[in-house]
Amino acid sequence: MPAGQTREKRRTLKGSQRRNRRKRRKKEQQAAAGLLTMLLLGLVVLAIVFFLKGKGNASAKKENLQADGRPELDVELLTINPYSRPGTALEEVNGIVVHYTANPGTGAIQNRDYFEGLKDSGETYASSHFVIGLEGEIVQCIPCNEISYASNERNNDTISIECCIPDETGKFNDATYASLVELTSWLCRRYGLDADDVIRHYDVTGKMCPKYYVEHEDAWEQFKSDLETS
Repeated sequence: MPAGQTREKRRTLKGSQRRNRRKRRKKEQQAAAGLLTMLLLGLVVLAIVFFLKGKGNASAKKENLQADGRPELDVELLTINPYSRPGTALEEVNGIVVHYTANPGTGAIQNRDYFEGLKDSGETYASSHFVIGLEGEIVQCIPCNEISYASNERNNDTISIECCIPDETGKFNDATYASLVELTSWLCRRYGLDADDVIRHYDVTGKMCPKYYVEHEDAWEQFKSDLETS
C-alpha cells in the first residue's frame, strides 16, 4: 500500500477513535448528570416526607396532649432557683388554690417574668404553677410535679393558679374566668379531685386573695358550680 494511503488510513482511524472517545465521555457525563438529578430528586422527596411526617407527629402529639381536655398552655418554666422554683417534688395533689395577681392591668407573661426575676432580686419567695392572663392565655411556670411558693402551708400538696385582673375590684374578666374554669376542671379530672378540693388562698391564710371571691361568696359558689358542670 502506498505510504500516502497508509498515513491517510491512520489519520482516519485516529479521528474515528477520538470521536468514539468523545461520544463515550458525553454518554458518561450524561449518565452522571442523570444520576445526580435522580439523587437530588430523591433527597427532595425524602425531605418532603420527613417534613410531612414531622408535622403529622407534632399534630398527633398535640392532639394526644389535649385528648383529655387539657387547655392550650404556653409552657414558660421558671429557672430553678431558691426564690420562685426550688425544684422540690410535689408528692401528691390534694387540692387546687385560686389566687389573683393584685396588680391590675398586667398580663400572664409579665407576672411570670416577675417570678423569674426573683432569682436575681431575691426580694421575696413567690410563684405559681399557672398564670391566666387578661385574654384567657394560660402560662405554665412550674411543672405540676413540683411545688410553687404560693399557698403557704399548702404548697406541699396543692397546685396554684394566679389570675390577672383588669381593675381594682379584683373581678376576673370573661376570658380569664373561662380559662380558669377550663384549667381547673382539667386539673380536677387529672388528679381525681372535685369542686370541694378547689379553695381560695383566703381559705388557707385568711389573706384577701382572690379579692373578688372573698368579698363575694356567691360568686365563689357560682364558680364551683360551673366547675361541676363543665
